[in-house]
Amino acid sequence: MTMPARKLSTYADIEALPPHQTGQIIDGELYVSPRPAFAHANTASRLGMLIGTAYAIGIGGPGGWHILDEPELHLGSDVLVPDLAGWTVERLPNVEGLVASEIAPDWACEVLSPSTERLDRGRKRAAYARHGVRWLWLIHPTQHIVEVLELRGRDWVLKQVKTGNDSLRAAPFDAIEIDLHHLWWNPPEDDSESPGA
Repeated sequence: MTMPARKLSTYADIEALPPHQTGQIIDGELYVSPRPAFAHANTASRLGMLIGTAYAIGIGGPGGWHILDEPELHLGSDVLVPDLAGWTVERLPNVEGLVASEIAPDWACEVLSPSTERLDRGRKRAAYARHGVRWLWLIHPTQHIVEVLELRGRDWVLKQVKTGNDSLRAAPFDAIEIDLHHLWWNPPEDDSESPGA
């Protein structure tokens, strides 16, 4: 029995979504998610401030990057919206007038939530690898976990896992140290969440 061909989603499907939903297309399939909850938005915003101050503005760090919240990426047939993304200014010299980037970021960050974690860890992570994103951070805002991955060839290598109130110094932003308690809506009171504690 011949099955009908699956209809591939297009950007028109994203444009038809209500404004409180975010659409992404991965491997021709549309994924729709709600706007992030406050704990999610808090972690993404705070991380963007910490990294952006040092790497986009150059205060307390080297500068030389564009760090953006929820940029739209048009990478081949995939349309991706990371929570945060960064490009070196050499790779993306001028962002003025851009609505979406066709250049993959050097770094992407996904703040995990119940509605997006499976996608972020699965098909979206694979899409980032396929398009050559060099670094990927996965952050769980309520479990207080940060995972740092680096692309080696076509595979992700887990470089670091930090939890609770740990400090993080990780590529590509290893010129600064990030105290993780700044990222959490309700920081843990002690280091009992850290490995080995």
